[in-house]
Amino acid sequence: MSGTLFIVATPIGNLDDITFRAVSVLKSVELILAEDTRHSKKLLNHLDVSTPLRAFHDHNEREKTQFVIDELSTGKSIALISDAGTPLISDPGYILVCEAKKANCKVVPIPGPSALITALSGAGLASDNFTFFGFLPSKQAARIKVLQALVSRTETSIYYESPKRILATMTDMLLVLGGSREVCLAKELTKAFETINTGTIPSLIEYLTVDPNHQKGEFVILISGVAKTDTIAAEAKLDTLLPILCAEMGASKAAKLAAKITGIDKKHCYQRAIDL
Repeated sequence: MSGTLFIVATPIGNLDDITFRAVSVLKSVELILAEDTRHSKKLLNHLDVSTPLRAFHDHNEREKTQFVIDELSTGKSIALISDAGTPLISDPGYILVCEAKKANCKVVPIPGPSALITALSGAGLASDNFTFFGFLPSKQAARIKVLQALVSRTETSIYYESPKRILATMTDMLLVLGGSREVCLAKELTKAFETINTGTIPSLIEYLTVDPNHQKGEFVILISGVAKTDTIAAEAKLDTLLPILCAEMGASKAAKLAAKITGIDKKHCYQRAIDL
C-alpha cells in the first residue's frame, strides 16, 4: 500500500498561525519536501520537528517528482511545504500532485494560511466573487495587456507583486483603470508591520512614494470589479456602436476600437462583431 502525500500549509508570517494538525503531520511523516530547506528549518526548529528535510522547488520539481512517487509507493508518507502559505498557490507542487494522483497515491491537503485569502478577508472589497491570477507579468507591455482585460470585469481580481515592481505596476494600473477604481495593497501580512491599505489608485501611489519603506515587502494587490450597472451601460453602448463601426471597417478593427471606447474585452467585442 502506498504512503500519503500531505500538502501542508505553513505560516505566512506569524509562526503561531500553524495548525495543530499541521504540526502533528510534520512530526509523523518520514520526509518533508521544502522550497528552501534553510528557511523551513527555522520553522521546524520552532515547532520542535526533527523530520528529515529535502529540497523541492521550481528548478528541480520535474527531476525530483519520480523520486517522491517511488518513495510513496514503498509506503512512506511525505509532507510538502512551501516557504510560506499553502503549497501550489504560486508555489511548487502542481506537477507532483498530478503525478501522485496518476500513480494512485493518496493526497491529503492540510489547510491553513494563504496570503490571498488573508488579504481578501481584510481588504473591504467584494469577497463573494473573485479571481486569483498569480503574479503580474514583469515586462510592462505584457502587464498593461493583462490590466486591460480587467477594465470590464465585475469580480474582485487578485494578484501578487514584488516590491521592486510595485510602483511601476500601480502607475500602469492608473493608466489603464483610471483614478476612481478602488484597490487594496496588502503586505507583511500577519507580521509586526502588517499593512492593508484600501483606496483609489492615486492615493495608493502617493502612499508608496511618500516613504520608500512603503515599497518594501511582498504585496497582494486586490482590484475591485466594475459595478454591474456600469457593465450593462457599456453593453448597451456596444450595441449601438458596433454596427456603425462594422459598416466602415473589418470586424477585427471594429472590435479593437469598440473595446477602447467601451472598456469591454476585445475578444468579446470581436465575437459580437462577427455575429452581426
